[in-house]
Amino acid sequence: MESREAPGAAEASGDTALAETSGDATPDTANGNATAAEPSGNTAPGETNGNTAPDTAARTPAPAGQDGPHHTKTNGNATPPETNGDATPDTAGRTPAPAGQDRPHHTEPSPRGGSGERAEVPGASGGGGGAAGKGKRSAAAEALAAAVRAVESGERSAASFFNDTPAARPVPPTAPAAPTAPTAPVREQARAAAPAPAPVRRPSARPAPGPGGEIPGSGDVRQVLAAGGAPETLAGQVAAVLGERAAEALREDPWQLLAVPGVRPDQADGFARALLGPACEPGDERRALALTGWLLERAALEGHTALESSALREALAKVSVPDPDEALRTAIAEGAVLVFQDALDAPAGGARPPAADGEEAEQPVRVLLGLDRYALAEESLADGLARLAGTFATPGGGAAADGAPAGDPSAPGWESAAAAAPTASAAELIRTVAAHGLVVHSGGEAARAEPAALVAAARAMGLRAYAAAHSEDGRRRLAASLGEAPAAGPEAASAAVTVAALLADAAGPGRDEEGALALDLLAVLDAPQLDVETAAMLVESLPDGARLVLSGDPGVLWSAGPGRVFADLVAARRCPQVVSRSPDPGPIGELVSGIGIGELLQVEAPGKEVVIVPVRDAGEAVHRTVQLVADSVPRAIGVPPEQTQVITPGHGGAAGTRALNAALKNRLNPGPGRFGGFDPGDRVAYTPAPGRTVPGTVISADAEGLRLDCAGAPVVVPRAEVGELVRHGWALTAHQAAGMRWPAAVVVLPGDATAGLTRSWVYTAFGRGERHLSVVHGADGALPRAVAEIPFKDRTTRLRALLQAQVPAESAG
Repeated sequence: MESREAPGAAEASGDTALAETSGDATPDTANGNATAAEPSGNTAPGETNGNTAPDTAARTPAPAGQDGPHHTKTNGNATPPETNGDATPDTAGRTPAPAGQDRPHHTEPSPRGGSGERAEVPGASGGGGGAAGKGKRSAAAEALAAAVRAVESGERSAASFFNDTPAARPVPPTAPAAPTAPTAPVREQARAAAPAPAPVRRPSARPAPGPGGEIPGSGDVRQVLAAGGAPETLAGQVAAVLGERAAEALREDPWQLLAVPGVRPDQADGFARALLGPACEPGDERRALALTGWLLERAALEGHTALESSALREALAKVSVPDPDEALRTAIAEGAVLVFQDALDAPAGGARPPAADGEEAEQPVRVLLGLDRYALAEESLADGLARLAGTFATPGGGAAADGAPAGDPSAPGWESAAAAAPTASAAELIRTVAAHGLVVHSGGEAARAEPAALVAAARAMGLRAYAAAHSEDGRRRLAASLGEAPAAGPEAASAAVTVAALLADAAGPGRDEEGALALDLLAVLDAPQLDVETAAMLVESLPDGARLVLSGDPGVLWSAGPGRVFADLVAARRCPQVVSRSPDPGPIGELVSGIGIGELLQVEAPGKEVVIVPVRDAGEAVHRTVQLVADSVPRAIGVPPEQTQVITPGHGGAAGTRALNAALKNRLNPGPGRFGGFDPGDRVAYTPAPGRTVPGTVISADAEGLRLDCAGAPVVVPRAEVGELVRHGWALTAHQAAGMRWPAAVVVLPGDATAGLTRSWVYTAFGRGERHLSVVHGADGALPRAVAEIPFKDRTTRLRALLQAQVPAESAG
């Protein structure tokens, strides 16, 4: 990697080598935007970096017309009554839905046995927060708890407990239902032109306030909070999370206060002691239930959809639960958590060792515990992917039929489209998609042209084909690629949408009479950014006979929400995988490609495409970053400050997004912050839902709220939610920046943020600049070490095992 100072900046460094240092991190976690370091593997949840606590938020169901689960967020970096308007959280703590509201919908999967089996307590509600008070366990629950202990200890085999016969699946059709085959490309129905776009007014996720402006039930909650010594300012949040009977619920079970975002176990314990007096004990079943749910929600913030029972026991012990085993048995019996078993991979070298009687030993399993919310999402997603993978399970074979419908694998249009494809990789993708209902496509930035060529070709054949990107910036780049595709028609660019807009029916084909998306083929770019819930909703929305292509760069960071959908689908090997051979061009492309394979290369950058700016400490890092954005990059590269994005590992710390944004605002748009800390002209990051960051600019503010311009679309954020959903945006984390690119990027690597560096973080951050990349480098040896030795921070998920149990291996084609 070339190491030289940006022109115009002081202290030219020449070709300074990367030396080794260490420091405390304030990293961007795997779930997106919290400032706590994420543990790798199955590290117990709840342990965060000592510098800053993670930003958390409550998740509530989506209002009508919104895309996916809608989230209300509060700042978990402060104690419960405090909020920080400039440090808005952009991750979500998952709390129970408010009373009277439903959870996000997922199709209930059919019962299954074997790998990935779900074992539930009969009659249990499966709620994530647990039941209040103490309850007597049923005989079935006792038997299930005994089964878990026996499997973990090896006393009995898993098969003796989990031996249900898998439910038979209906045989999918050999080809999709034939649409009326037009002879000309599909044309979208023209939309009525509006004189100007109306501002998007984000509907509030909070319960409607009563006549006095208070959320119903807040008054009673305020009295209970005061009696327990908790800040009365929490009353609205408690009523929103626990419903109108929140006061009664808190009196019966004070630890339900943990459902409020930002409340820590020690604070909930103090509240319980004040209310219960001598009756408050560390081993109280109510405390164990609440902490179990809280720990699993914390694990979801770090990307896990479940935890191994041993990791959860260790986490319970760290929060002073005296008998973690009994706590888990209680949680299972009460239905607060669900129990699963997943088959483990065979040991390296082949077959498993034989059992004592000479027969092959049973496949080892791991016992996982999780919340029903993520279990339903993961199982629904596996069901849907299995349905799509089986769409063309019995290929027609033989010669192409001239009269075959356009969507049929034997239709002649597929081969003609492949022959006309711009690259060999695009041709391979078209041929693979012709014969399969589910395909994985991987590649870098240049490879995005291949699914665009596929969609353009499919539309030319008369199919209803669309392509969806993670961000609005990705959608614009995708639309440009569609317009340049060889088979593109005059309206090809209209096939590019965002995933959020597609699910919200704000763009795309709309729905058919059964509620499914009215399309034949969908290519999803930036697929690694799909969390398990969004992916489940997307797959559930696809009609039978549709084709799905999940395309993305396997080197980038995973989704902000729980799950690792793209990585699990790749690892399961249950559908065809097309790997692009199109390299990313230029010095930045060469640098990022090397990082992807674990090598930090020295690249030639004659046009100053890559510049290294060494710094000694965080203070100097902030100073040099401001200098680069305001002076050096505009003068030497020709990229103005508004087109340069700063990326740093975390929100907190001396060189996190908060410190950098404050310094950049002071230099680029100084002002008093008269609109809730913002001034007209401020660059902001608007977070309409967790995992979705929308860059924008402040225009003005009035009684309705803060008015933003987000890539030409006017947005109004209600005044009460500005502090939660809007933060300054000159500097972002890598998770926030994923799926977007800018003409220039300045990546800041201070010495105190090295503990959170991984190869995927560096790969994502360094790949955000199109023309120029400056690296403000104070990490020394931690940078090459992360690239070479720490590929990613692992997550515990079940999707891979579920897919391998449901989808035949031959589906991989």
